[in-house]
Amino acid sequence: MASPVQTPRPRVRHSYAGPIVLIIIGIVFLMGTMGVLDWADFGHWYAHYWPVLLILWGVIKLVEYQQAQHEGARYPGIGAGGVFLLIMLIGFGIAATQASRVDWEAFGDHTNWDNGDFFQNMHIFGPSYTFNDEISQSFPATANLHVNSGRGNVSIQDSDDNQIKVVISKRLHARNQQDADKYNLSTKPKINVSGNLVTLDANTQGAGDHGVATDMTISLPRKASVVISTRHGDVSVSGRDGDIDITSAHGDVSATDIHGKVTVDLDQGSAQLSKIGADVSIRGHANDVSLDDVAGSVRLDGEFMESVKLSKIAKSVTFKSPLTDIEFSKLDGDLDLDRGDLQATNITGPLRLNTRSKDIRLDGMAGDVRLQNENGTVEVHVNKVGSMQVDNRQGDIQIYLPDKAGFQVDATARGGEVQSDFTDIKIVSRDDQATASGNVGGGGPHLVLNNEHGTIEIRKASSADADNSGSSSPKTPKGSHIPQPTDN
Repeated sequence: MASPVQTPRPRVRHSYAGPIVLIIIGIVFLMGTMGVLDWADFGHWYAHYWPVLLILWGVIKLVEYQQAQHEGARYPGIGAGGVFLLIMLIGFGIAATQASRVDWEAFGDHTNWDNGDFFQNMHIFGPSYTFNDEISQSFPATANLHVNSGRGNVSIQDSDDNQIKVVISKRLHARNQQDADKYNLSTKPKINVSGNLVTLDANTQGAGDHGVATDMTISLPRKASVVISTRHGDVSVSGRDGDIDITSAHGDVSATDIHGKVTVDLDQGSAQLSKIGADVSIRGHANDVSLDDVAGSVRLDGEFMESVKLSKIAKSVTFKSPLTDIEFSKLDGDLDLDRGDLQATNITGPLRLNTRSKDIRLDGMAGDVRLQNENGTVEVHVNKVGSMQVDNRQGDIQIYLPDKAGFQVDATARGGEVQSDFTDIKIVSRDDQATASGNVGGGGPHLVLNNEHGTIEIRKASSADADNSGSSSPKTPKGSHIPQPTDN
């Protein structure tokens, strides 16, 4: 019997699409590592024209299919490796296109990723170029100054003449010197005078999406009021008789020797003010705040993440944050507030303090006190006795009073005890509650002390002096603890 005739299997043609695309990618990276190809140019090209690679791939596969049909060979198809490469090309292409459409400065403004010149310092935007310039013109005698800056530091100082002078230091990234010169010309700061208003615009967006950072040192007559608005960069002001109004996002603010009012609106920055001759107002989201030698009142309203330091405030202080609310009449000493502690010296009341998760120590207190706290100790050293109400939970209360002070007291400790150095105070303990009451030194201001799950101590000031003798550090309150980190 004759053997059956076997039909030869069609020859399989190998695809060249994958190797060709890989060769192209390899050539691109080789040119980049050799410095022949500018990565910024390539990134811009790839973000807009990456579908060309898919078209090239499709053309190659179409030619291969036609050749396979003509030769009677089997068409190889795409294969698992080709599918993977296609997915990579499409994925990176879509990501590059979307990234090219993002306003990165706006992205930085609305996130906590605050690194002033992060994107400016990325080499994919090309080499860095620096330009220095100076502009000046006459400043009207009764005019005020408004400064607008997108990115860069702003410094204000007084001048001896009736001129406004701006010293400019500009940083930008470009593909080459020619482009850098073009961007520099289109981003020159502009001064506009309209009646009694002088506007200085840093013009950092003058080159479109080719943002620049422009530092400006501005000199102008001392008596002029100044309004400053910045998006990225530090602000420094010194030597002003007029009012100062600063709005700063992602930058630190400092001001000294200011005779007028100071208003600061912060977003992810810090403020350091000293020698201010009028009222101070700070609001917004701040890291650190430091105020020293303020002749007016102080108002702080917002979220203060790290610490607040106050020193020598001549008039009232109002502090409002999500976790702490303080009001008092005067500060002759210092106040230091951070995530877990509040310490102050020489406060004049009436004082109202409402907070939680803080160890509180007030030294040299004078006047009325209304204090609420929880999850922290309260220690008050009184110089001049006023009416007092202290409510605390999960922490001890220690009140130190002048040895010969006159006052009346009512104290209740639930889940704790009451201790006293004054023999006129009667203490009664029953079950899990202790109470104390009495008139000391003929009576006087009323002290109301309430505590849950903590001890109440009513001490003479001399006992505190004895406890602290021979020690450079103040006595640690009994039952002190480490509060959990929170915002102020």
